Amino acid sequence: MRRIAILAGLSVLAGCVSGPDHVPPEMPLPAKFNEGSAKADGDVSTVAWWTAYRDTRLNGLVVEGLNENLSIQQSLERINAAAGNVTVAGAGALPSLVVGASHTTSGSLGSLADSRAATNTTGANANVGWLLDLFGQYRRSKESAQASLDAAYSTADVAKLTYLQDLVNSYINARYYQERIALSKANLKSRQETYELTKFQLDAGAASRLDVVQAEGLVQSTQAEIPGLETNFRVAAHHIATLLGKPAGSMVAELQRGGSQPVFRAGIVSGVPADLIRNRPDIRVAERNLAAATANIGIAISQLYPTISLSGSISPTYVRPVGANGGLTSWSFGPTLTLPIFDGGRLRANVDIAKSDAKTQYLAWKQAVLQAVEEVENALSAVRRDAQTVAALRAQVKTTQETLDLSTASYKDGASSLLDVLDAQRQVSLAQASLAAAVQQMATDYVALNVAIGGGYNPGGNNAPAKPVAAKASTAKAG
Repeated sequence: MRRIAILAGLSVLAGCVSGPDHVPPEMPLPAKFNEGSAKADGDVSTVAWWTAYRDTRLNGLVVEGLNENLSIQQSLERINAAAGNVTVAGAGALPSLVVGASHTTSGSLGSLADSRAATNTTGANANVGWLLDLFGQYRRSKESAQASLDAAYSTADVAKLTYLQDLVNSYINARYYQERIALSKANLKSRQETYELTKFQLDAGAASRLDVVQAEGLVQSTQAEIPGLETNFRVAAHHIATLLGKPAGSMVAELQRGGSQPVFRAGIVSGVPADLIRNRPDIRVAERNLAAATANIGIAISQLYPTISLSGSISPTYVRPVGANGGLTSWSFGPTLTLPIFDGGRLRANVDIAKSDAKTQYLAWKQAVLQAVEEVENALSAVRRDAQTVAALRAQVKTTQETLDLSTASYKDGASSLLDVLDAQRQVSLAQASLAAAVQQMATDYVALNVAIGGGYNPGGNNAPAKPVAAKASTAKAG
């Protein structure tokens, strides 16, 4: 009866788990973004938003990089390490068995020694140990390790999202610099024609040497622009190759084949702020870090209480001297109680540290949510206005080109000065460069919006999904 009572008491203690249970965090969020709709998006992780640019080369690069990018591969490998930590954390609460064996031969050497005195000793041992997890230390350890594994899955999704933003932006930049190079070469040709016309008029007495020098200077300034643009194009191409896990120079020739600047042809979708908690992998990482920190509080508290371990061993030994045989078996079994008495406050300080860390992780989660909302609001504001900027600059390019045509015709007729033509050429160049930059900005703002809502890191749904997270966001009407 006494043994039954002891076992019953241990079973009751074993049901006690120290520390608080993790509760998914909540925070109030607006019902919609300021310039968004009130319609939820659902799971946007599978949406291949970059296909809205309708650029088959870009589509191929994205798919290739998702399989080859080294940062993504590193993050996936960390999942394996985190999974191993779950096994390690849970193993402490399970019984352990260690066995061993040995064999020795002993004797003496010398003129007085009898060689027949050699002795063979064969032994074995088995040790069993079991630390009773009375206050849930190992259960909390496994919870913490499992939360860290979940965070590793979501960290891999963060790496994919970072890769998508980096690759698509680099591709947009490469095409932008190609557009600028093409514009500069076209302007160079036009300015060389003006320069030749001015020299002809100088010979005819209709222009001054100053006119020729000014026209020549504009040709030279245009020539000076092109090398820098070509360098920037190559830098973007090199970075794309690195993102694909290739040597830097391997993409230059392929991208030099040319292509127009990417322009997205799709609607603007943002979802609602509450979607971010489900769709943004960095928010999931923060929530899982909070879960791990909460479990660590239980680990620290459990170390304030006594621990009981059961251990036993058996060691059979067989001795065989010359002319005789003998054997001996020893064994032991019993519990061990460990109770912390004086530790200088170290264990309670560990509890305070764990609680502070959990509070820090909660604040980090809250900050991640608010920062995600800010990023979406900023991207929405930009994307909804980019088209207006592009349209205005297209009209400006058309106007400045018409001005240049009229100035050139008037100069040929002798009705205006060369300065009017050169100024018109400068205005055309500035307007064209501004238009190219605006198209580039519109494309990158679309990237920023889709990354901000957490879209596209699992295109087609073929990659390993992240562990589900139950974090919640309560909605409140926007002020």
